[in-house]
Parts: sequence; C-alpha cells; structure tokens
Amino acid sequence: MSDKKSMPDESDWPDSISLTQILGQDTLGDSPAPAVSGSAAENTVLPLFDPQRAFDVCHVGLVLRAVLGVQGLLALGLALAARDLAQWAEWMASATVVTMSAVLLWLLVVCGARRILAAWAEHWQWLALMALGAVSALLGWGLLNIASIEPSTRFRLASVGLAGATMAALLLTWLKLRERAQRPAAALAQLVELQSRIRPHFLFNTLNSAIALVRHDPAKAEDLLEDLSELFRVALADASTSVTLAEEIELARRYLHIEQTRFGERLRIRWDLDPQANLARVPPLILQPLVENAVRHGVEPNEGGGAIEVRTRKRGAEVEICVLNSVGLAAKTSGHGLALRNVRQRLRLMHDVSARFELGSAPGRFTVRIVLPS
Repeated sequence: MSDKKSMPDESDWPDSISLTQILGQDTLGDSPAPAVSGSAAENTVLPLFDPQRAFDVCHVGLVLRAVLGVQGLLALGLALAARDLAQWAEWMASATVVTMSAVLLWLLVVCGARRILAAWAEHWQWLALMALGAVSALLGWGLLNIASIEPSTRFRLASVGLAGATMAALLLTWLKLRERAQRPAAALAQLVELQSRIRPHFLFNTLNSAIALVRHDPAKAEDLLEDLSELFRVALADASTSVTLAEEIELARRYLHIEQTRFGERLRIRWDLDPQANLARVPPLILQPLVENAVRHGVEPNEGGGAIEVRTRKRGAEVEICVLNSVGLAAKTSGHGLALRNVRQRLRLMHDVSARFELGSAPGRFTVRIVLPS
C-alpha cells in the first residue's frame, strides 16, 4: 500500500483563491503564516491618504470639475446679489474673466509643482496654495481691468485677494477629500485582494505540466516554473505602484507561454506591438487578467482551440491596447466579470476620465479595448 496522498482532482478546487491563502499553508514552513490584521494590512500596503495623488490635478476630468464647481458657486453668489436676470448675466460675463483665469492658472501651477507640494508639511501646503489663489485672483482681476482708467481701491484688491485665497482653500479641501474617498480602507483591502487572486485551476495545471516535463524536457520545465514564479512575484507586488506597458506585455507573454505548453497548437497567439507605446504607465497586472479571460472563454471551451491577438498602438498623446479572442460556437462559459471590473476600477483610479475601457463583440470575436494617456 502506498503512503502517498492522492492529489485532489482539479474539479475540487474553488474558482478563485488568494495567493496569501496559498502561501500561508504548512508547505512553506512548520506552521501557517501569521494572519495580518486589517489595520496592519492597510498601513503596510498603501497609505489611506497619498499626498502625491492629492495634487495630481493634471487630468482633464478633474480640471473640468474644478472649473465647473467654481463657476457654479460664482453664479449662485451673483444671483443672490443681482436685482434681475440682465444684471446677473452682465456680472457673470465680467466675473468669469477673473474666475476662469484664476482657476486655470492655479491648477496649472499646482499640476507643475505637485511633487514639490507633496513633500511639504501640510500647513505649508495650505499657506502656499492659498497665497497662490490670492495672486491668481488678483492677476485675473488685473486682466479684467487692463483697459480701465479708474484704479482699483485697496479694499477692492483686498476683497479679490481674499476671495481667491478662500476659493483656493475650498479647492484644496476638495482635492484632499477626493483622495481620501478614492482609497477608503474597505475598498483598498478589496482592491489588493482582487489584484492577488489567481485561478487555482491555472496553478494546478501549470504544476502538472511541469511535473510531466521534468523527465523528458527538464529545461522546458524550468522555464515553465520561472514563468509561474514571475507571475506570483508581480501578483504580490505593491498595488500602489505603476509599471510600463512593456513590463505588462512581458508578463502577458510569460502567462501565454505557460498556457501554450498546456494547449499546444490549440492556442494560436499573434502579437502586433508598437514599440512607441511601451513607455505608457499602467497599473500592474492589468493585461494578464485580460489574456487569461481570452484563454478561458475563447480557447479552453472549444475543441479546436482558438486565437488570441494582443495589439498596441500609439496615437498622438494616447496609447491603445486591444486584446482580441475568437469565440467558438461551443463556448458557453460565462464569468462574473470580476477581472474586467477590477481592470476598469484601477484604470479609473490612475487615469480618471483620461482612460477609456470598452468591450466589443462581433460574430466569432470578442474585443477588449483600452485607451489611456501616453
């Protein structure tokens, strides 16, 4: 009678498992890895408030929100003081010159100096940005009165400067609250957990393939395990970092190389890559889940296999990433969309409205398209 334990069948594995669950088993040592408390995980993975992101006002969507917010407050304040609609429209036309110039100048300076501001103590951040608001408002006021013969009084200049400083304080408060709202503890923990997930079926099959190759092709088995090790390394990396598109493509190549060993000729892969797009910054593990989905839904369920194409293009100031996979008649698998939602969420956190995430389907083909700043 053999003392070896029988290996669990692949069907007994759950659909998803966290890497920390795998790494916390007795196989890594004499005892399970100690559990990390929620507060400790939050402190060691990502700060709840990241000042460098708080001052990242270079996104088009954020600039539009700031400008529209200031204009909305201006319109409401003037409406309370105006006697009728005609006077309100006249005041708005003049005041918009001041507010638009001041807000855009303030945002431009904050965008350019965001790394410097992030290194300062918080009280200096407030003082510097409120002073910048006052100066921007006074410059906007000077632009409005450039052709005026009557000089502005000290009281009027002080009022304009105080209004600019107050508006800058409101914008800074909004930026800090927005940063905190985007990274609450619960959402952060969920994001890290989503990033570290890997399909146990994939792990199971990869280890089985490596075992089968050890005797007759040990070099190929070693390559397979190196690819698997790299996938684990990236999956356990800091979720706050960003990587280049070239690094993500290399990781996707490793993943598809593993799957190529499993499926053989059933998996047909085509790469159409633009070298000029390689330096674009993306969240880590954003391409691998897409090619994994393509394998799972476009190749695995079909007896004849399927084709996957990964395409990148640099178009002006944008980079386009496309993952296309064939869809056979026999493909009836349907997932929960967890990977796609995770990719969309991390793109939104990093690039806001500057990034687009689109899904498209045509007879025999499914496409995921990502457009982001270069």
